[in-house]
This record gives sequence, C-alpha cells and structure tokens, in this order.
Amino acid sequence: MKQIELALFPEIREERRWVRYLGDTALAFVGALLVTGIIYVFRLYPRIPNISLAYLLVVLALASTRGLYAAVFSSLVAFLSFDFFLVQPLFTFTIARADEWLALFVFLATAIITGQLAAALRQRAELARRREYEARVLYELVRDTTREEDLGLQLHIIARSVVDVFAAWGAVDCAVILPDARSKPILEASARLPADQKARGPLLPDEAATASWVLAQGQTAELHDVKLAPTSGNYPRAIVRSTTTGYPLRRYIRMVPLMLGQRVVGVLRLSMEDDPRMFASERNLGVDREGTNTRTGFFWAFVDQAAAVIERERLRRENLQVEVLRRTDSLRAALLSSVSHDLRTPLASIKAAASSLLEEDVQWDDEARRSFATSIVKEADRLNRLVANLLDMSRIEGGALKPEKEWYPVDELIHDVLGRMQPQLQGRAVHTELPDDLPPVELDYLQIDQVLTNLIENAVRYTPAGSPIDIEVHLNGNQMVISVADRGSGIPQADLERVFDKFYRVLETQTRATHPSGSGLGLAVSKGLVEAHGGRIWAENRAGGGAVFRFTLPLQSAKGMKR
Repeated sequence: MKQIELALFPEIREERRWVRYLGDTALAFVGALLVTGIIYVFRLYPRIPNISLAYLLVVLALASTRGLYAAVFSSLVAFLSFDFFLVQPLFTFTIARADEWLALFVFLATAIITGQLAAALRQRAELARRREYEARVLYELVRDTTREEDLGLQLHIIARSVVDVFAAWGAVDCAVILPDARSKPILEASARLPADQKARGPLLPDEAATASWVLAQGQTAELHDVKLAPTSGNYPRAIVRSTTTGYPLRRYIRMVPLMLGQRVVGVLRLSMEDDPRMFASERNLGVDREGTNTRTGFFWAFVDQAAAVIERERLRRENLQVEVLRRTDSLRAALLSSVSHDLRTPLASIKAAASSLLEEDVQWDDEARRSFATSIVKEADRLNRLVANLLDMSRIEGGALKPEKEWYPVDELIHDVLGRMQPQLQGRAVHTELPDDLPPVELDYLQIDQVLTNLIENAVRYTPAGSPIDIEVHLNGNQMVISVADRGSGIPQADLERVFDKFYRVLETQTRATHPSGSGLGLAVSKGLVEAHGGRIWAENRAGGGAVFRFTLPLQSAKGMKR
C-alpha cells in the first residue's frame, strides 16, 4: 500500500522526486569531496598527473546506480573541488597555467560523457529487465490460460494476473464481464487483492448500465464509487484516506471494452485507487513519465489476451456446433438410406401378401393362405425389430436407457431365444456349450434377449445357408463371457472396431448378394445395451474362418446368491 500511496498525486510525486534529487546531490557532493580529500591529504597531485581519473570511479558508480543527474553533478563538483583544492594557486578558482585549464576541461567533458554513457547503459539494462519481466508474465499467462479448458477459469486467471501485476499502481479488483444472450452484462470472473477479498455480489445498477453502454459503444468509461463520495475534479472519482499515511486516495472504476476488430466481446472492469492519469484509459494515450507509456502498453496486452480467450471459446463452440450439424446430417443421410430400404422391404412384402389374400378372382388353397400369413408375420416381426432398434438407439443416445435388472439364469435365456428364432434357424446346426454350474446373473431380460437376438440374426444374415452357429458361455474371474460364433467369411481387420458404429456395414461380405444387409443398428444397439449392464462387447475372427462376437456381464452382485 505504501508504494501505491507514493505514486498517487502529483504533489506527492513531486515531493518524493525532490527527496531523490537531494539524496543524489548529497551523494555526488560527498563522493567528489572524498576523492579530493584523499588526493589532498596524500599529496598525490601533481606527483601523479592523471590522478583526476579517480573521479571517474565516483561518476561511473553514481551513473550506474542513481542516474544521469547524480553523475553530471558529481562531475561538476569534482571539477570545481579539483581546481579549488589541488591546482595552483590553491583555494581559489584561478588557474595559472593554460595546460591545467585544458586538462580540467578535458576531465570535465570526459566525466560528463562517461556519466551519460553509464546512465544510458543503466536505463537500457532496466528496460531490458522490465521487458524480460513482462515477457515472462505474459508467457505464464498464456501458458496458464491454455492449460484450462473452462472459459470462467481462464478469465479468472487473467483477472488475477491483472491485480497481481498492477497492484503497485493501484489495481485492487479486476473482473471480466461478458454479455448474455439478451445482451445484458453478466459477471464471469473476478479477482481481488488478498486484503480486499470479499464475496462479490451482482453488479450494481450503475455498473451494469455502464457495462452495457461500453458493450454497445466500444469505448472506455469511468465511474466513481457513489458510496464513498461525490464526483469531483476532471475525473469521476471518490476521495478516501489511506489507513497508513493519511494520503488521500482516488478510487474509481474503469470499464475497458475487449475488442476484436470493431466487435466488442466483453468488458474488463478495473477498480483502482490511484490518479487516473497515471494509467491511460486509451491504448495510444498516457504521459511519458515514470514508465506510464510502457505500463499502459503492458496493460493492454492483458486486455488483448482476455479478448483472444473469449474469441477462442466462441470459435470452439461454433466449431463444435458445425461438427454436430455435420454429424447430424451424416446420420440423417445414413438413417434415410438404411431405414428407408429396410422399412420399404417388409412393408412391400406385407402389402403383396395381403393383396394376394384379398384377390377375389383367385382361389387360394389352405397351404397358399398359410404361406401368405407366415410371410406377413415374418415381415411384421422384422419391421418390429427394426423399429425397436431405432427406439433403443435413441434411448441410448439420450441417456434414458436404464436396465430393469433381476436375477435370471443365462442358460435359460439362451434356450428361450433359440426357441423363438427357430423359423430363422431352419437348416442350420446350432451348437451350445453351457456349463451346468452357471450362476444366475442380474440382468434385464428383454435387453439381453435383444442382444442375443441381434447377434444370432447377424450370424444368419452374413453366413452361407446351412453353416453352423456356435454359442458358448464361460466364467472369467468376476465376469460371465457369452460368445456367438459363425463360419462365414469373417470381418476385415480394419472393421473389427467399427462394426459397432451406427449404420456401419462391412462392405466385403461374400454373402451380401444372397443375404441383404441390415440397417447397421443391431450391433450398435447391442453395444449400448451391454455397456448399460456394466459389460463390454467386441468382435474377433475365428481360426479356420468365421467371426465370433463376445460380450461380458458382471458377476460381482451375484456373490452369495443361491440357485
């Protein structure tokens, strides 16, 4: 706080400047006289003609530590004291010999030039240190904001950095304000000095109105704290007193637009206790005194970083929306392509069979009527499974799929599914390997029934007629593994993971001509149902040809269960 108070008002700064000048004057005077005293006491002049160069040590020391003023003043004091105390006639400013005049003036010029060069090097070193500090701070700011993905955390990091870096110039609070969908300001992230940490409430009405104006106009605005004092002077501000020195502090709030081109993406709310002129409100303004221009440029780097973070988040959201729309269009196209064919085929078969039964000029025998009815039932079941897969897929994606579990023996479930699918399995040998000591599993009967149905239908559709199907169940630790294997052409290695994607169908199936492909939803639905039970599903190629689909069901909750 003391550092802040010393830089608040012009009169305080002038007082401290004179204190510094007095200190520099005293050091220069004492240093030059000290060297003169040493030379005088030890009678070093004129025994050492160039002894005046010793003064350059004092000049260089003052120039490198105190600045140009101390170096030039010490040069003048050295010039006069050398002439007064060491050059004949002594104790006067008269010089008898012309060569001594020349030597003194050469010494004075050398001392002043040396002091200027040393002071310039000191200023450049300070500028280099300041630039290095600014570069390090900005690097850490970019690094920290890049590590975070949440916009609120990124803006909080920026606000915290503004308070930490510019606290020496009066910054006590910083907040980044974003407009909501109705173009009203909302507080997004803020940071305060530790001594001023309090829970922040919503924006005051005056602050909200000012922030809205800044968002609309894209111009910096200032307002004073109306709770402390009325407006006074050229800048709206409130006058308060420091608790340590009693110096008056000007407290004000500056609303800075976060601009990207001509567009305002937010507002930076900066609360300060300082002379507003010490911190320029515009990017190209500010007095060139005590580093104000440098300080202002450094501050606007934080403003630009905040605007860039907001814009990056906007672009990320837009890219996400574009990607969602792209995927939605892709899924819609795949859905129309797949479902339209799969819906049209059973509907056409049902309509053809029903139309044939309704023809009055044709006498159908009982066997033909039974065939038409069987075809209608078969195609209706196919249509029902397709609709069920679509509904289940929408429930899985919507997160509404919740298995209604109960204890059930898996071997009985498999026999139930095979019995129901006898019409589709005609002419095929189905081999089952079911151990007698299988424990019951907590599962949703209808959902696991659908998983097995989809896997068996997949084996029937993509394998030659008459080829066998093998179903196996075994225990593996705390899991039950269920396998459905066939003797078809197998699955290309590149498609083993993708076969469970929605609407994805393997193109290199040799039986595609004789067995039309499905909608590409059965395996995707099976994966969602298995994962809802806490298991996993995958596909492998069998040795000797064919594919095998395996899925697991957890057994943890079955411990202690008696059959």
